Amino acid sequence: MKIAFVGKGGSGKTTLSSLFIRHLAANEAPVVAVDADINQHLGAALGLAEDEAAELPALGAHLPLIKEYLRGSNPRIASADTMIKTTPPGRGSRLLRVTEDNPVYEACARTVLLDGEPVRLMATGPFTEADLGVACYHSKVGAVELCLNHLVDGPDEYVVVDMTAGSDSFASGMFTRFDVTFLVAEPTRKGVSVYRQYKEYARDFGVALKVVGNKVQGPEDIEFLQDEVGEDLLVTVGHSDWVRAMEKGRPASFELLEATNRFALQSLQDAADDSYAHRDWDRYTEQMVSFHLKNAESWGNAKTGADLAEQVDPGFVLREGLDALGAFDGGAGSEETVSPRPQSPRPAPQPA
Repeated sequence: MKIAFVGKGGSGKTTLSSLFIRHLAANEAPVVAVDADINQHLGAALGLAEDEAAELPALGAHLPLIKEYLRGSNPRIASADTMIKTTPPGRGSRLLRVTEDNPVYEACARTVLLDGEPVRLMATGPFTEADLGVACYHSKVGAVELCLNHLVDGPDEYVVVDMTAGSDSFASGMFTRFDVTFLVAEPTRKGVSVYRQYKEYARDFGVALKVVGNKVQGPEDIEFLQDEVGEDLLVTVGHSDWVRAMEKGRPASFELLEATNRFALQSLQDAADDSYAHRDWDRYTEQMVSFHLKNAESWGNAKTGADLAEQVDPGFVLREGLDALGAFDGGAGSEETVSPRPQSPRPAPQPA
């Protein structure tokens, strides 16, 4: 399952995403963790020293390699230079799997051991002074969006993305790339303001949104969140001595995390697992194509000098049961590679 953590700055989004990743690893689940936040704190939250976190390879710096690998032998993509962040896969494109080894993971991922259990960690890379005046941060997370567009994950596999803070995620179509989105909200008016924005933006795209109340101190905080977000409130999380020790660089074994907080993390996993039953690869592919056509028309064609609408394989549906080059291999999860795709284009946000 593809899972996003979002929330306003300071809500505890990165801390909770790191705890969820630790929880999955403790359950021996395959995990790819992605830091797509401009502040790049996920590595430290997973226990990396400051210098180790700084040495994580930046996905954005390896964009040419990522494009060339994913392009594969897709005849609709003339060259890697004509690929943009929304370029969809088609027959001949290389697809990514959570547990495989490939050149993208080799260049861009590092294995982090969490109480002895391995997790693949990838990072977008920080926004540097060299980017000022020539790029926006959303152009740097394009590598993440491109990888998600080409990633086929199955049940009991997890891709956890710590998204950029606030509603900035809506500057691209990446917010539609997830099976479930966990919005971390404090029990304050500011804390739920991002929820209202996300709920409004996501309404027309079928985004599964669940609220995780954080920094909850008592029944009044829970009542406030229930009044503000209603049935979207999944679970609440309170103070944690384990997290405080981890933030000091002195984490205990994860099995010593407070029982109430471990229960909350299991509720997140249960919600993610339940989302698999509602997975709709046709809609996923339709939205991918819709965002790509919008971006192609608004800026992509001019930037690349190509008609990027030609990159769309009209009968291709990304789904389980495809082999590494986008052809149906008879595996589970699909009856066919080519099937009619519903054509109901939806408006997409303009790129930053």
